[in-house]
Amino acid sequence: MSGSTAFLYHDDFLKYQFGPNHPFQPIRERMTLETLRSMDIFRGDSNRTIVPEIVDMNDLRAVHLDHYIGLVKTLSQRGGLLDSGDTPALPGLYEGALRAVGATVQGARDIIDGEYEHAFNPAGGLHHAHPGRASGFCVFHDIAVAVRMLQREYNVGRVAIIDTDGHHGDGTQDIFYAEDVLTISLHRYGRGFFPGTGEADEIGEREGRGFNINVPLPQGTDDDLFLRAYRSIVLPALRAYHPEMILHQFGVDGHYLDPLVGLGYTTQGYGLVASLTHDLAHELCDGRYLVVGGGGYDLDATRRAWSIMYCIISGSHRWDDDLLEELHDGFTPYSNQHVTGEVLEVIEDVEDRSLPLLEGVIRYV
Repeated sequence: MSGSTAFLYHDDFLKYQFGPNHPFQPIRERMTLETLRSMDIFRGDSNRTIVPEIVDMNDLRAVHLDHYIGLVKTLSQRGGLLDSGDTPALPGLYEGALRAVGATVQGARDIIDGEYEHAFNPAGGLHHAHPGRASGFCVFHDIAVAVRMLQREYNVGRVAIIDTDGHHGDGTQDIFYAEDVLTISLHRYGRGFFPGTGEADEIGEREGRGFNINVPLPQGTDDDLFLRAYRSIVLPALRAYHPEMILHQFGVDGHYLDPLVGLGYTTQGYGLVASLTHDLAHELCDGRYLVVGGGGYDLDATRRAWSIMYCIISGSHRWDDDLLEELHDGFTPYSNQHVTGEVLEVIEDVEDRSLPLLEGVIRYV
């Protein structure tokens, strides 16, 4: 089963940039849209492009502090650093950030309103942003702003956030750590790897205890192990939680060609993850599935992975469709025995630690 799907895009997304030599290049978002247009995806009524508005300031202030919002605006006009150096403020960054967040909020609102069932905002997924500071190329936390809107305007009680970016979503964890918002992150973890958070024992606190699930994976994890972890942990956790909407941070910097992360995923793996999650959204929450971007620093691999994902969630193709062959990788890396053993231990640890705790909390409430 599938449903109507929207691709949110505005050229303001290209203003969210940090210079020509920076790893983050927003042109990948336009490249993805152009790839899909070349495939004639946006035909009929089932697929469409949406021009998003900028975020309402009241929505933004539901997550971010006034003085920080003002700092971003000021530094974007005169220049400066928003963190230790990875996230410089250049002219236009503030406007690009407002449009990126606005697209995620609009996608969430339109899905709840029944305008379409699925949506993709390639400029979203800014999961390192914190209420009062930027981090890791992320200025404002679009996912959190959208969740706060859903809670406030629609009384949505159960939102699930899945994060398959190569880096841990530390901003997401920080914002929702003491709340019953289900957050699941599968990411590379190891000494010296950014951001240094996301161990399996970080399970939430107070009302959020049991709702924060981390799956820390070693360098070199391949598709098979990634998918084994996804099926073993994400799918049963979502079924236990039974969300009203799924938000998926679909960073693709875990791709084996990505220069920053060192994981071994391929477009086939990403396609199957999109297919599994899409089908579960129809099983659990009437198809309400919002996908946002995130990491992805090999431009061609990012373009291909996001295009495949969009084809799958829109129902135009299956993850293994021959028509997607030109977009898929021609090479598949495999994990060595040591990495395999380490990942299997992580899966067992998280299964034993987090799934019973989450299921117990759900039964209790």
